[in-house]
Amino acid sequence: MGTCRCPDVDPCWSFSSQILTFPFLWRLFPRLKEIFATPGLSQHYVHQMALCVKDHTNVLPADISSDFPGYACLLGNLLEAAGVAFTQPGSFDWAVDFATVATFLLQAIPPIQASNQGNNDSRMGEDEIHGGDDPTEIVLNRDLEQQISSAIDPRFLLQLTNVLLGGFSPARGSPDDKEVAAVGAACAFLHVTFNILPLERIMTVLAYRTELVPVLWNFMKRCHENQKWSSFSEQPAYLPADAPGWLLPLAVFCPVHKYMLMIVDNEEFYEQEKPLSLVDIRCLIVILRQALWQILWLNSATTPNFSKSEDGASAMKRHPIEFLQHRVCVVASELLSQLQDWNNRREFTPPSDFHADGVNDVFISQAMTENTRANDILKRAPFLVPFTSRAKIFNSQLAVLKEGNSSHGIFTRNRFKIRRDHILEDAFNQLNALAEEDLRGVIRITFVNEFGVEEAGIDGGGIFKDFMENITRAAFDVQYGLFKETADHLLYPNPGSGLIHEQHLQFFHFLGTVLAKAMFEGILVDIPFATFFLSKLKQKYNYLNDLPSLDPELYRHLIFLKHYKGDISELELYFVIVNNEYGEQTEEELLPGGKNIRVTNENVITFIHLVANHRLNSQIRQQSSHFLRGFQQLIQKDWIDMFNEHEFQLLISGSVDGFDIDDLRAHTNYTGGYHQDHYVIEMFWEVVQNLSLANQRKLLKFVTGCSRGPLLGFKYLEPLFCIQRAAGSASEEALDRLPTSATCMNLLKLPPYRSKQQMEQKLLYAINADAGFDLS
Repeated sequence: MGTCRCPDVDPCWSFSSQILTFPFLWRLFPRLKEIFATPGLSQHYVHQMALCVKDHTNVLPADISSDFPGYACLLGNLLEAAGVAFTQPGSFDWAVDFATVATFLLQAIPPIQASNQGNNDSRMGEDEIHGGDDPTEIVLNRDLEQQISSAIDPRFLLQLTNVLLGGFSPARGSPDDKEVAAVGAACAFLHVTFNILPLERIMTVLAYRTELVPVLWNFMKRCHENQKWSSFSEQPAYLPADAPGWLLPLAVFCPVHKYMLMIVDNEEFYEQEKPLSLVDIRCLIVILRQALWQILWLNSATTPNFSKSEDGASAMKRHPIEFLQHRVCVVASELLSQLQDWNNRREFTPPSDFHADGVNDVFISQAMTENTRANDILKRAPFLVPFTSRAKIFNSQLAVLKEGNSSHGIFTRNRFKIRRDHILEDAFNQLNALAEEDLRGVIRITFVNEFGVEEAGIDGGGIFKDFMENITRAAFDVQYGLFKETADHLLYPNPGSGLIHEQHLQFFHFLGTVLAKAMFEGILVDIPFATFFLSKLKQKYNYLNDLPSLDPELYRHLIFLKHYKGDISELELYFVIVNNEYGEQTEEELLPGGKNIRVTNENVITFIHLVANHRLNSQIRQQSSHFLRGFQQLIQKDWIDMFNEHEFQLLISGSVDGFDIDDLRAHTNYTGGYHQDHYVIEMFWEVVQNLSLANQRKLLKFVTGCSRGPLLGFKYLEPLFCIQRAAGSASEEALDRLPTSATCMNLLKLPPYRSKQQMEQKLLYAINADAGFDLS
């Protein structure tokens, strides 16, 4: 017996409006679902609904009740029937219409809540957005909500993406209308889904079990190369014709690709060039950079900032295009930031490729002013601005704060006596008691020697810098137990610090303040931090690709599991991890009940995520949190958010590249009878110019306390480098003396040597033997 369908009547009285809006229809009439899913019926009715959606026609009957709205009941029934309909012949056209209708209906329902821990970076509720008054909250019946949520399962997502996108082979030239319609329907549905349903299970399926990323990339690349984005914006019912065509594909591609990169290992990314080739990634960087610049700078209308009080679903309903632009800003910025991290690990493209073309002096001057577009870009997409420009802005922000603080008082209120052999304990007890305002002010130090006698000298800033160098050297020494170091000698908090120091968290808070004070005063310190620890100071999550630095052996085991071809369940692994600190072993569950959950081929990606998260995030969470609180007493979060982890380390320790001798010479002062044309000074600079890079670094550390030069040049060295003629006559006895340095005062006391050979010999001996300091 063949199927039949109702004649074309008023859509308000159609089968779709009157019957399909019954709650849980297929439970009442299970045979009817199979009949409805046959090609003729489902294609006809879903196509009629799609036409109504495109015409913005409301044909739904009055709701049965507030918690059973007709659109939600219709959506639940359609989703449950989709699994059968996807398998029918001619399902492509049906899938395009279905995605159009489902997008419209899904957008109308309130967000479906679920645990979403670990996905902080892209959660819809964490975005900074401003909207109008909140509409009356709609609460769906729990069973109806469960029907919708359960229907959009991994199998459904696989079917939908395969039917819509699986039939397009990699091609050249502009996409045709059929491909544009398929991509538009898929992206509109997924964009709305990302804002309604919990992300974790959706992203796992799309990233690791579908070809969504390569298919979307192939489509976007061809649109970009052939300048055919306009044809895309004419197709999807979700977008008005004047909306940029790249908005929807980017809104879906970016979060899925970002999620995929969380579990990609170094060999896959750099050697196998998966999921995209490095050539394609360079093209992707250009597309993302241009999209962000278009939205944030070139658009005539300012991209709105929707408030945290208005969730993503509400903002999406009320301002769909503005919200879509906002989402692209968020996810494109996150992805570009992640690609910049990969480029910092191993450079595959020039760092300037991340910079927008339109950044100029006018832009930089505006960026220093709050509530300007340029300043907004610094907060949303800082990598668009060259690092040196951001560093200058950072320095100017610190200068303004210091200037405002210095105007509050003429006299130094904070003077401390510090015993050299108890420097960390004394500093902890005395500086920890200071309020934020006092920490920003001038602090003077008097050292007390081992005999209890105050050391001679007036602290004009140099002794304080000596104090900062010594306290950081002592506190960050791995022997003290607060920090450990990786195989690359990079520092990170010791997860077992509490077993060594009872007040370990208070010490971490104190050390955060010490580091912030060094940055606040422009003091560079030679402390190489592990990237994953700097990420915690930026309140970011670390992922699998950060693990090799911390635990290369564990990383190799996880990569083995990721690529294991056999039955993983036979390996007898469970969702637990063993912590081993100072011989004390403890077992910790990675999930509630994890000791009873076996690792299988289906959940191994989740297991790898959780193990990496435990080692890189959970184990050092408390220590990092307290360190960050201390740090933010002096350095605002917004200022550090302008920089990635690699750049953050440069702010702390200066440039790792060789320093410019000519720049140092141009910003050097002379005293004691020396001047820039003095024969001893000219001889000195010749000697320095001919030193090896290693010895030039030693010289810099000898006189400044840090082997690295200031990021923006020696003009920013505080105080400027100074060469002083050593006291005494020009006798042979005096000439045989070594050059000496008043450590951290940037001062070199140089005898008037008569030959370059003698000067070089004495200088090399001094910087390599770490000659005694002259603080008088």
